[in-house]
Amino acid sequence: MRVFFAGLFTLILTTANAQAQEKITVLLDWFINPDHGPLIVAQEKGFFEAAGLEVEMVEPADPSAPPKLVAAGQADLAVSYQPQLHVQVAEGLPLVRIATLVATPLNSLVVLEDGPIHSISDLKGKKVGFSVGGFEDVLLGTMLQHHGLSIEDVELVNVNFSLSPSLISGQVDAVIGAFRNFELNQMDIVERPGRAFYVEEEGVPNYDELIVVAKAGTENNPAYRKFIDAVEAATSYVINHPQESWEIFKSTDPKLDDELNKRAWRDTLPRFALRPGALDKARYATFADFLTEAGMIGSSPALETYAVELPAE
Repeated sequence: MRVFFAGLFTLILTTANAQAQEKITVLLDWFINPDHGPLIVAQEKGFFEAAGLEVEMVEPADPSAPPKLVAAGQADLAVSYQPQLHVQVAEGLPLVRIATLVATPLNSLVVLEDGPIHSISDLKGKKVGFSVGGFEDVLLGTMLQHHGLSIEDVELVNVNFSLSPSLISGQVDAVIGAFRNFELNQMDIVERPGRAFYVEEEGVPNYDELIVVAKAGTENNPAYRKFIDAVEAATSYVINHPQESWEIFKSTDPKLDDELNKRAWRDTLPRFALRPGALDKARYATFADFLTEAGMIGSSPALETYAVELPAE
């Protein structure tokens, strides 16, 4: 009889623990890479589990789909980008930023280190490759204007996602949209090093590169605060234990264990948001004004409708 009750008690505890774990689905912006470091470490080190969460991370088949799926209520959270958020909420998509993963721009304008372009002003009459039109055009136009040029002074070439190859092959003289933690390392590995011009040093306001968005109206879900706290704990661990964190990260998939990801991990570390839940309201307002002046959005909704800082539990 004692054995029966002991077994029953264990079963009850196990069932209660399973019920306590709240499931959250997080759609990533791209395949897993070092930009997602705190999320992976939070999963592997048990920070999510300790917070009572069961987190499923999903790599998208279409990188543009995650915010739309969240807005439609088909997933809980999505990893997205601050510039994309401004544009999508201006178009009426019900989204709200609840956290930041990478707190600085990663986007940059890249040229060959040993090439003829030494200053942005040298791009007059040259070819510039891009992957995604719209925001990248605005970035490039702002950077050119900062040096007395305009977008009409260059020839834009759609190179799809072959940024580094198109630059190395001479198809273009520069590329916009290159992530400084990836493309620069990729070029260095093949011994064709690049030089980056950083958008935030060339007239573009600072912004958060990677953020986490939820469907507007659901941001008060208590599980989201737990999620943010677990990501913050994981970020602290990553900063304090970079090598151990890299070992954890690369162990999750053999494809991650290569020289490019190792270098990208190193270069992404100082860019992770130490306080993922914190919101810099002035930064978001300034960037909304920038996009409005650039003609990317007609007008911006009230900040509190699309970017929030969730209260602590």
